Amino acid sequence: MHPSQESPPRRRARLARLAPVILLLGAAACGRPDAGAADASSLALSPVVLVVRDTTYTRVVDVAGRVEAFTSAVLSTKVAGTVNEVLVREGDRVPRGRTLARLDVRDLDARQEQVAAAIAGAASAQREAELHATRMRALFADSAATRSQLDAAEAGLARAEAALRAARASQAEVGAVRDYGEIRAPFAGTVVERLVDPGAFAAPGVPLLRVEDASRLRVVAAVTPEVASRLSRGDRLRLTIEGREATGVVEGIVPVSGTALQSVNVIVDNSTGVHLTGSAARLAIPAGDTAGVLVPRAFVRAEGDLTGVQVFVAGRVTVRWIRLGRDHGDLVEVLSGLSAGDSLVVPLTAAGA
Repeated sequence: MHPSQESPPRRRARLARLAPVILLLGAAACGRPDAGAADASSLALSPVVLVVRDTTYTRVVDVAGRVEAFTSAVLSTKVAGTVNEVLVREGDRVPRGRTLARLDVRDLDARQEQVAAAIAGAASAQREAELHATRMRALFADSAATRSQLDAAEAGLARAEAALRAARASQAEVGAVRDYGEIRAPFAGTVVERLVDPGAFAAPGVPLLRVEDASRLRVVAAVTPEVASRLSRGDRLRLTIEGREATGVVEGIVPVSGTALQSVNVIVDNSTGVHLTGSAARLAIPAGDTAGVLVPRAFVRAEGDLTGVQVFVAGRVTVRWIRLGRDHGDLVEVLSGLSAGDSLVVPLTAAGA
């Protein structure tokens, strides 16, 4: 049986089974005259109404934020040289340690050979000095050498050993610099920028590639100290990234340099890769209890850019245009247009639910 064919008592019995709807004290009417009025006497049945009641609820502040990768690195080199190879393109997934580009470091190869020769010479000199010192110790023990001769031999051995250590240190230094001739991925991630091509000259510190690991994201938003004071590290927040709902955990709250604002950093899991770095985000930050009006979302009707509800006033059903705020489950916040005591007409679809 369609709800419009039932008696009013039966319809009211169904309404009594609906979950209680708590509506809150709201702002004044938005000023638009009522539209679409209809005489209740012309209806076949009297409407079923719910009366707006006073209560409080948790206010939520919407804050805009930016999305960035939790782990990101701009790769450069400490040596100057021509780029021989770039082995990746933008968008490539790379494992940790993979070689991404190679530079021409033949001058370092030549220096390595020079250092190797210097080490060989220093090692030979150290062996000779050690043999000479050993002989002087034996001669001095037999009183065949003077103390000054022994001291000179010991000093020569110390100089030879120091020269050998210096040569080996030079070898380690050249080897470390030589390693900068290959640009490797510092972690597993995605190449998001390729800033150099083969044949280009790479100078120390100039960016060559950028790699990101977007499996975790950081959403950064600037808020007032009052809003920040309601948050703590580890709090979970609801947010949207380009319209997609997500949840995140507050990583930390730090001052924004040069302003009176606080930066809220929220970590979001992105293991599925559904969210992109550089996207726009909106954080829903609880901001304490407030007074207002909530109505069931099912009661709201839309006409173009306007939203309204049906109210029962002086025996007449009319459309009241309202301004909406955030959703709270099945309820939606009314910023203006309704007050406590107003009677909302229950839609037939809701009454028959």
